[in-house]
Amino acid sequence: MPAGHGLRSRTRDLFARPFRKKGYVPLTTYLRTYKIGDYVDVKVNGAIHKGMPHKFYHGRTGRVWNVTKRAIGVEINKQVGNRIIRKRIHVRVEHVQPSRCAEEFRLRKKKTMS
Repeated sequence: MPAGHGLRSRTRDLFARPFRKKGYVPLTTYLRTYKIGDYVDVKVNGAIHKGMPHKFYHGRTGRVWNVTKRAIGVEINKQVGNRIIRKRIHVRVEHVQPSRCAEEFRLRKKKTMS
């Protein structure tokens, strides 16, 4: 039989929980506050199926454009053919974490202020 091309095809290792990180989700995941304009990394948590983004977005960095009760809207660039499309997706907070991509910039900014 041919290989399936479903929504979660070829995600056996991609969505698998890391070694010694299985089980419950830490509370800090839910208590973190995200503001519009923050950079976040989409990192899918395989233990929670609700609000899970498509496998394409796993490991991508985007910018928060909307904050709701349980989820946040993330704006991510996606290359389709020869063009780059800005995609807006809603992802539950379990599947995102704050990005460190602008950390160096923030430190440099703080240094020049003082």
